[in-house]
Amino acid sequence: MLPPSKTSCDATIRIGRRNWLLTAGMGAVAGLGLPGLTTAGTAPAGTRKAVIAFWLSGGPSHIDMWDPKPDAPSEIRSPFATISTSVPGVQFTEHLPLQASIANKLSVLRAVDCSASNHTPITMQACNPLARRTDDGRDGDGYPSLGSVAAKFRGANHPDLPAFVGLAPSWKADVWGAGHLGHTYEPAQGLELTGRFAFPEGVTAPRLSDRALLRQEFDRLRGDLDRGDVMGRMGEHARQSYEMVAAGTVQRTFDVASESDAMRDRYGRNSVGEKALLARRLVEAGVTYVHVSGAWGYFDHHGDSVKWGGIEKGLKPALPDIDRALYA
Repeated sequence: MLPPSKTSCDATIRIGRRNWLLTAGMGAVAGLGLPGLTTAGTAPAGTRKAVIAFWLSGGPSHIDMWDPKPDAPSEIRSPFATISTSVPGVQFTEHLPLQASIANKLSVLRAVDCSASNHTPITMQACNPLARRTDDGRDGDGYPSLGSVAAKFRGANHPDLPAFVGLAPSWKADVWGAGHLGHTYEPAQGLELTGRFAFPEGVTAPRLSDRALLRQEFDRLRGDLDRGDVMGRMGEHARQSYEMVAAGTVQRTFDVASESDAMRDRYGRNSVGEKALLARRLVEAGVTYVHVSGAWGYFDHHGDSVKWGGIEKGLKPALPDIDRALYA
């Protein structure tokens, strides 16, 4: 589940304006992934396109979802029944009825080879078989994910938002980053950004937008921090972060609770459904590439004895949530 959208850290509320500047500024360099908020400018007007990529962590069985083989031998074909879709001749399994109803809006690829498959997302997210797990500290061989490529060469669709956002509970296993493109094009960690842009007590947008006052605050902080590259990056990223806060764009975008109950029910009150709804809000607001993972490994269904269960015990109960989220 996503953190409550209106939650603010109690410490953030208590520490006051000066320490809030420090906390958010250092977050820009470290834990929040805020460098991803400042990538490559803004896409030209009239060209706003976006991608929402759903990463079904663990690797779902295509035979039991979009690629049923009802005429295959019993030891190969799915235990699930096959249903017709809105496209004559195209069939899904019985647990995807909502997607089956909009199959005319989908393109189903049934000829993907992943010879470099492993328990990491590198190869598929970089779309390059040379980008793979190496177990020698050089995973990916520098190849960037598609989200980072979009961040570099396209940028965000809105200047107050990042180009590339990841919505995943496990960063290492579910999201691949920028590789040799560098820190600037890493994905922003969306689940950590949720709720972080509310104003602390006593801070208002007019006060925050006072550039002279901001400079004074940072001057006071410099004595407590190293004066190297980290300080320089903090100042630039934090300055841009505060401009976003003043505009209110980020805070409004991440406020899923502002959606109606009917809309939240339509996507599903579960991990992947809530992330899907947030992803829609992000791309509508101006994020270019959003990467969604409901939970780490929840499609790792290679036997009933594994954590997530097999086809009947694990995949079957997960399919309705995925069907609803993707349909919505």
